[in-house]
Amino acid sequence: MGRCTIDHSQEDTLKKLQEQRDYLPVSLMESCEIFLRRPLGQETLNEVFHLLKKYDLATEKERLERNQQLEKLLG
Repeated sequence: MGRCTIDHSQEDTLKKLQEQRDYLPVSLMESCEIFLRRPLGQETLNEVFHLLKKYDLATEKERLERNQQLEKLLG
């Protein structure tokens, strides 16, 4: 994924998470919700937003990679 110059707010990132709720594994969805309710830096918000962006259109392999990246961030 390329680097984006747009800063995404916490609200926008939570909204993106809700849009992808039906496609994410339940445990990851729940962990992301909790994570995104904390104060986070702009770089982290942008990274989470872009991992969620078009998640529903990603291949199974791409989803697994994104899941791993999200889990690493949440860790």
